[in-house]
Amino acid sequence: MLYNHFVYIMTNEYRTTLYIGMTSNIQRRIAQHYSDSQNAKKSFAGKYNCIYLVYYEGFESAKGAIAREKELKKWRREKKKKLISEFNPKWESLNNQIV
Repeated sequence: MLYNHFVYIMTNEYRTTLYIGMTSNIQRRIAQHYSDSQNAKKSFAGKYNCIYLVYYEGFESAKGAIAREKELKKWRREKKKKLISEFNPKWESLNNQIV
């Protein structure tokens, strides 16, 4: 199945900050997170160096991805951590799998 939209979670080096986002081009978006953390530091992800992809889900429609993003953002941190751990038990950076 070909996915056109993604919900993703980025984190920092120490896995202490989580950033949830939605995109139609996950490769480009990961590169933007890295660029933001190196340069501007004006965005949330840039300020907290959230450059490591630890979770993602694919969706056929933007509507589905947006709904899931909103759902995840409402979750408590523990529930988000459980979701990530089930998908990526070691919380390894998945950047190279996507880019």
